[in-house]
Amino acid sequence: MKLKRLAGLIPLLYATSSLAIEPFVIKDIRVEGIQRTEPGTVFSYLPVKVGDRLTDDRATAALHALFATGFFKDVELKAEQNGVLVVVVRERPTVASVEIEGVKDIPKDQLSENLKMVGLAEGRILDKAVLDKAVQELKRVYVSRGKYGVEVKTTVTDLERNRVAVKLDVVEGSASRIRLINIVGSKAYSESELLDMMKLTTPGLFTWMSKNDQYSKQKLSADIETLRTFYMNSGYMDFSVDSTQVSISPDKEDIFITLNITEGEKYTVSGIKVAGSQAVLSHNEIRKLIGMQEGDVFSREALTESTRKISERMGEEGYAFANINTIPEVDKEKHQVAFTFVVDPQQRTYIRRINITGNDKTRDEVVRREMRQMEGGWFAASKIKKSKQRLDRLGFFETVNLETAPVQGANDQLDVNFSVVEKSTGNFQIGAGYGSEGVTFSGSVTQANLFGTGNYLTTQVNTSKVNQVYSVSYTNPYYTDDGISRGFDIYKRRTDTTSTYTSQYYSDSVGGGIRFGVPINDDESFQYGLSAEKTTISLTSSSSQRYIDYINTFGSTTSNLLGTIGWTRDTRDSAMYATEGTMQRAVFELGLPVSDQRYYRLTYQHQWFQPISTNLTLMMNGELGTADGYDGMPLPFFKNFYAGGVGSVRGYDTSSLGPRDSSGSYLGGNKTVIGNLELLFPIPGMEKEKSVRLSAFVDGGAIYGEGEQVPSSSGMRYSAGLTLSWFSPAGPLRLSWAKPLNDQPQDKLQNMQFTLGTMF
Repeated sequence: MKLKRLAGLIPLLYATSSLAIEPFVIKDIRVEGIQRTEPGTVFSYLPVKVGDRLTDDRATAALHALFATGFFKDVELKAEQNGVLVVVVRERPTVASVEIEGVKDIPKDQLSENLKMVGLAEGRILDKAVLDKAVQELKRVYVSRGKYGVEVKTTVTDLERNRVAVKLDVVEGSASRIRLINIVGSKAYSESELLDMMKLTTPGLFTWMSKNDQYSKQKLSADIETLRTFYMNSGYMDFSVDSTQVSISPDKEDIFITLNITEGEKYTVSGIKVAGSQAVLSHNEIRKLIGMQEGDVFSREALTESTRKISERMGEEGYAFANINTIPEVDKEKHQVAFTFVVDPQQRTYIRRINITGNDKTRDEVVRREMRQMEGGWFAASKIKKSKQRLDRLGFFETVNLETAPVQGANDQLDVNFSVVEKSTGNFQIGAGYGSEGVTFSGSVTQANLFGTGNYLTTQVNTSKVNQVYSVSYTNPYYTDDGISRGFDIYKRRTDTTSTYTSQYYSDSVGGGIRFGVPINDDESFQYGLSAEKTTISLTSSSSQRYIDYINTFGSTTSNLLGTIGWTRDTRDSAMYATEGTMQRAVFELGLPVSDQRYYRLTYQHQWFQPISTNLTLMMNGELGTADGYDGMPLPFFKNFYAGGVGSVRGYDTSSLGPRDSSGSYLGGNKTVIGNLELLFPIPGMEKEKSVRLSAFVDGGAIYGEGEQVPSSSGMRYSAGLTLSWFSPAGPLRLSWAKPLNDQPQDKLQNMQFTLGTMF
């Protein structure tokens, strides 16, 4: 008796009785035809075993079970004499190799991983379903990149030992471009205004970088939400997108998008009410937090922001779970809406514990001293947020994750859990560059978070034709428990101006000092320090008369005791890639009366960052400086201010602005005014890259000597241009192209300027 079961005939086994057999008791089972599969695997899937009685139903079930494994392309059951059941199988082939040809736009490794996920890979069993899935997956990847005309041809070649080689020939075709976006139903705003808000667009000058001229369902959904948000924030409460149609041309190269919208009528706010308990905040206090007033055009953004402010304010009082509900009363005839803000504070919440995990190297106290939320205190959202921000600013951790967890069995308690991922805080850096000071070599060894204590140790070396610096610095940011920092500096500097346009001299300085920082609040600090410095000046035959006069007055070697007082306020969101906030810094340096040189030097800098849009930031920078001698002594010439070049007024030679001597050498001055206006924006297509960006700028500045009037239009110089800033692995790079706007015949110009390396 013989039963044969083929894949295409499975239904027949259930529909016909022509395969009826004489039942018999199975005394032995033998498997034939297997090459890779173990006999035990076949036995494990068989629903019958020795001793069972084989019937039509059981034979059908056995065939069905073996086919369901996917291992076999043919299965046959034979009944031999003496009750022996023979299972004859023909295994499906295994994939010996997968070759992808014709791929240019997508890395083959990525495609191979995608194919592996759908079951097509070396060593896997091949069947038609897997091959079809592989083709569809390749097409899906290309369609997601806007290539709708992609074609995939498969070739399967039989090899020895029941193996096959699979080849996928891909014809990528060209990317389909959006040729037309049509918005139907817009009345209050022109179609062009609405299209400008969308990321998807028709081909343009830079769309080859952004790919925004290639259709994406996700991008279209985001654009629809952008339009919805715009209308809802402009008073159109009934705005809706009725339908979207996306069609493609027969040659699959052009895509056409149509959005059908209904704007509805513009609504205004007819009234604002506050309801709920006044035990925490009075209704008058809450109304001050609401950013809408009667008569305003309705704005969903203003409504959401008002709710957020009330919730945060309640959180500051410890009510972490306060419910803020807004109940609208809509008058469709008058196109007005009134809102009632219902405030339910619920129960005040306390912080039971602050748990910190992941700080295997960093001492627990280093993390906890940054906490502004205390255990046992009321929950305060701003303090928890500030705690996380301070941990991020340490620079010791790759990520800082925060979560608040309710305490089981206590409705009024929360645990705050900080999970950190530490990063390597030791840094060895070596770099070289060419800038306005010639060839520069720089190197540094920095160990932040020294031995997990949070202290800093830095050794730096910088060498160039003009400036050479060797320094060692050590800082303990928490010298005292209340956050007073203490640091030590030792340095050796050498200046050689013989290769510059400044008047020529040599200067060698050796010094060291101690400094302290006293925090005023989280964003503001006061600094003071004391240092001793010994300076030796050497002249050349080309040195100007003022340097000769300096030597005659002070001698070639001077020893000074310097005192410094500084104040800093920094609210920027980032020290490297700032987009909002301000930074103010004032420093007063004084040569104390016991010094060989008695002078003062005062500088003030104010930076302001204001985001204009998601990718545009306006930056304004202003710097003022004044210096002079006292007790009848002149200001040492090497304490003069200089301007021109990168960092001040670009487009002019470094340090070239201001007074000159009879030979044309730059003298610097005792007063400086610098102003910069920059529009910062990312490189198109690299919006998420935080280490590089462009800026368009206008610079202005001047250096004034003794007796010159400030301000003086004759001394001011202006320029405009573009700058590329990149925090490269070798250090910060700034490449600027500038056009001087009011240069004079005697000015030295440099349209292209750059610096590379750690300059200090």
